[in-house]
Amino acid sequence: MIDYTALYPQLENTPIQHWAKALPDLINWNLRPERYAHISDWKAVLNQLPHLKPDRIDLASGVIAHGHAPNGLKEHLMQLRPWRKGPFHLHGLHLDTEWRSDWKWDRLAPHIKPLTDRLVLDIGCGSGYHTWRIAGAGAKLAIGIDPQPLFVCQYFAVKHLLQTHAPAWVLPMALEDIPPSTDTFDTLFSMGILYHRKSPFDHLQHLHTLLQPGGELVLETLITEGPLGYALVPDGRYAKMRNVWFIPSLSTLEQWLQRIGFKQIRTVDITPTSPQEQRSTEWMTFESLPDFLDPTDPKKTIEGYPAPLRATLLAEK
Repeated sequence: MIDYTALYPQLENTPIQHWAKALPDLINWNLRPERYAHISDWKAVLNQLPHLKPDRIDLASGVIAHGHAPNGLKEHLMQLRPWRKGPFHLHGLHLDTEWRSDWKWDRLAPHIKPLTDRLVLDIGCGSGYHTWRIAGAGAKLAIGIDPQPLFVCQYFAVKHLLQTHAPAWVLPMALEDIPPSTDTFDTLFSMGILYHRKSPFDHLQHLHTLLQPGGELVLETLITEGPLGYALVPDGRYAKMRNVWFIPSLSTLEQWLQRIGFKQIRTVDITPTSPQEQRSTEWMTFESLPDFLDPTDPKKTIEGYPAPLRATLLAEK
């Protein structure tokens, strides 16, 4: 079920056609059973999924396969929990993920350059919700990357149920794993990644290198209130997350982008994360945003820091 055979012809005559030689070994290495104990179980779930032909698919207004879900489909997909990014609508089954990623898409989609015929990289894509939406917006090729094999298996489950040849792929790798590439992508999405990086400048520089001249960066990340030059460095956890290193003020983040060499920097959205946008569901039963906030003051995290505030910025190389 995990099969990238159809990807390699799609790489031909693109700036990443050289990836075709490196990807088979990278994929096999990152999906090896010795690294992840449950990957054999997840693959078994994929092999048990029913073969369904959608009446129609819709990647423009969501990730939707119109049709009728047979008995047992929900139970199969439940075995791939937790589902974090979505939602997905698959043959009448509403897969209600932790994040309302469609809300994030609706906030940024009116502002970005049209994706028609563009080569796009979606970093930290999870199960590939936004990667599918990028393909649905007309991208020539949408490549999502995420190092977690569970998310890759979730992507292939959705792909199997969509029964589509849309040019959207999720590869099991981190940004550091991709083959060397310079001046490559027309559009690059980095959403919910920057604050997990020990060196935000190294991350932004890598993104700048990957973009073609004139290419567009779509950057979504946590910000905090504060003057130019200020960044919150949590002492330990932030909203129960261990790996949050820097949360800059908006003016500081804009300055970081300028120093790397990005141009035409603009902030197109600032939205506090709400318990309606991130929450536990039957598809993701672990703790979520309501558990990360101070129960007596939802404007603060459980540790006493300002509650999550997210900004989406666009910038050009």
